[in-house]
Amino acid sequence: MAKHKRQAPQPPLPPLGLKPLLALAIPSAVFTLLTNGFRIVDQYFIQDVSVEAQAAIGSSVFVVIFIYATFELLAAGAGPLIARATGAHDPIARRALLGEALFGALLLTMLLMVIGTLGAPLFTRALGLEGQAASESNRYLCTLFLTVLPLVLTPLIDQAFINMGSARPPLILHALSLSLNIILTPLLIHSAGLGIVGAALASNLARGISVGLGLLLLKRITGLTLKDLKPRGQLRRILRIGAPMALGTAFFAMVYWALLKTSVSPLGAHANAALGIGFSALEGCTWPLFHGLSLGAASLAGRYLGAQRPDLARQTFYMALPFATLLGLAASLTFFFAGEALTGLFTDDRAVHQAATEYAVILAASQLFLAWEALSTGILAGAGDTRTVFWYSTPFNLLRIPLAWLLAFPLGFGAPGIWWAINLTTYAKAICKGWAVWRGRWATIEP
Repeated sequence: MAKHKRQAPQPPLPPLGLKPLLALAIPSAVFTLLTNGFRIVDQYFIQDVSVEAQAAIGSSVFVVIFIYATFELLAAGAGPLIARATGAHDPIARRALLGEALFGALLLTMLLMVIGTLGAPLFTRALGLEGQAASESNRYLCTLFLTVLPLVLTPLIDQAFINMGSARPPLILHALSLSLNIILTPLLIHSAGLGIVGAALASNLARGISVGLGLLLLKRITGLTLKDLKPRGQLRRILRIGAPMALGTAFFAMVYWALLKTSVSPLGAHANAALGIGFSALEGCTWPLFHGLSLGAASLAGRYLGAQRPDLARQTFYMALPFATLLGLAASLTFFFAGEALTGLFTDDRAVHQAATEYAVILAASQLFLAWEALSTGILAGAGDTRTVFWYSTPFNLLRIPLAWLLAFPLGFGAPGIWWAINLTTYAKAICKGWAVWRGRWATIEP
């Protein structure tokens, strides 16, 4: 008689209530904040190198978001399926899905290493960077792509834990990763004299350690072995579910590339640096709060649907809505009243500080809508309705390109016009996604 490895006991279906939601949302928000903390750390320590290096870091973040879209093919595709397998108490299917997703991640890593290192100069030109800022960006991106494996695996490991109903392991792993990054970044940038290359090496080395520990923990929980890392016929399904989310993220990044090329970079390096500070440092602290709630709602919705309880999946949205509203209002007030003081922590340059402060004050007007949009995205993605997320995100993101240029130059608003273009399209996305969740079609689809 064949022996089978003992599987960890399956968690019961969580009862509807704020407590199970927050048990996922709070750790998810914290570890997302820790993830974005890498960008904050880079922005802080690179300021002593040069304004050009800071502009390169701030602009290159949109290349990182673009390649993150390829990670989402696997993470966003496997996540809802893992949640449904967990809700249906099927550990064998769950292990097979995870193993196949990890196999896909290894293939993706090899592809990105080649494309990224050869294409770094092309990415830099697409951002509109020139001179020393372009040179710094090339060095940063080449190093990042050569060591990209931890970046590829991180979101997949996060999604696996969250959709099994546990956000604590990613929280601990990201805390460890950021702690290592805080130590390594100044050492490699300044003490070792590596400059912007040191920032990239510090980020991926720190992530690599936490990823290794995460894989060991997943092995212990799911019984995952090296034999599971192979194609089993589910990779196509994973990619099909993940593709709309990945395309949405890719278009989001390309939109910001176009904004940089057509509207931000023509205003000067101070505008590039200001966007980097506002997007990475300020929204890098508030977006994780919204995204954490989104991840918690997605996990619950997916597991409720796997257990054939669409009524509980629907109620999850209405239960979380007041909490999303409070988070959005808190972020708006922080941006409006503390924006000048917060942006001053990341620059001593007067022009950069003024532009970054304008970003904070103007973006304060959209944080509530951004919180609502994030919650709606979580419910839709958790159900596997990723196509709806794509169609109610990408067209409005694309609209930012002509709208930002129109407001910045022909209408003469400059950088504030760009920030208002972001606001107006955020309002549209929040309204459309909220309507899609209220309509309820997502609760009846089979991903």
